[in-house]
Amino acid sequence: MRRVYFDANAVIYYIEQNPIYLPVIVSRMFGLAGEELVCCVTSDLVRLETRIHPLRHGRTQLLSQFDAFFAANHQHIAHFGRAVFDLATQLRADHALKTPDALHLAAALESACDEFWTNDDRLAKAALGRIEVINIKELHGTNA
Repeated sequence: MRRVYFDANAVIYYIEQNPIYLPVIVSRMFGLAGEELVCCVTSDLVRLETRIHPLRHGRTQLLSQFDAFFAANHQHIAHFGRAVFDLATQLRADHALKTPDALHLAAALESACDEFWTNDDRLAKAALGRIEVINIKELHGTNA
């Protein structure tokens, strides 16, 4: 089973059942017989980012869906210890990434993930071949 770090956009597409990107995500998550092919890894930073919109707009049902997702995946949360911050610092310095992006990528690398699912194409270069960055929009064939 592949360990896959889901950034905030991947989680949002999945939970909100985005009609464009959900089929791509589901087809990579599950085999033909419905078996799980990936172990979904997230972080408290992803949790923070996904909860902002529902909180800001009073969408309590959507907020509950996000909370349920993170509660179900609590054993696969990447923790941000010193090693993650040190690597994120290096990634920021070397690739001019924004702090959240550097932290996400560092957390995925430090958590021994095989893939990083995002819609941010800048992260592939920063990953330096240490992790496969899957751009969900490119899988679908759109960069919209």
